[in-house]
Amino acid sequence: MTILAVALGGAAGSVLRYLISRWISDQELGAFPYGIFAVNIAGALLLGLIATLLLERVHVSDPVRLALTVGLLGGFTTFSTLSFDSLALIDSGRWPLALLNLLGSAAAGLAAVWLGQQLARL
Repeated sequence: MTILAVALGGAAGSVLRYLISRWISDQELGAFPYGIFAVNIAGALLLGLIATLLLERVHVSDPVRLALTVGLLGGFTTFSTLSFDSLALIDSGRWPLALLNLLGSAAAGLAAVWLGQQLARL
């Protein structure tokens, strides 16, 4: 049951990632990979919020908790796409944007998880 819950959550998260990042990328905001950046930061915020709520306030079964955190949000965010986009920026000679993407994602992701935890604890 747990494996199926995680798989279904992961499938939903992957589809959401694709739709949201594609929509943001279609806005033609420049060379920076805004779509994946936004998805990863939003996913970090949601992970901090949902994981903290489910561990500290709302008790649900393990399959439900894992479907939402490991499945949905794990499928929604992606380190591999962050790395791929950064390498593409490096290959095109856009080192400053690659560094901004890598360091900005790590810093903003950490801040977003912290913010999610704080929101859950209000």
